[in-house]
Amino acid sequence: MEKNYVLLLIAVSVWTIPWKGIALWRAAKNNDRAWFLAILILNTLAILEILYIFVFFRKNRNGRLD
Repeated sequence: MEKNYVLLLIAVSVWTIPWKGIALWRAAKNNDRAWFLAILILNTLAILEILYIFVFFRKNRNGRLD
């Protein structure tokens, strides 16, 4: 039974860490301090990170995604 919890924890970590990294990087590059802090502090299975990346992240002045 404990092995299942360890596997679940690993799966959740593998899912969450890349999303968190991308969102934190984009928030920092975009000077979104509030989003950076919210993403850094809150951990909701990467839902907040995914929302930031796909909904709230704005393109830079050149029209490219950072």
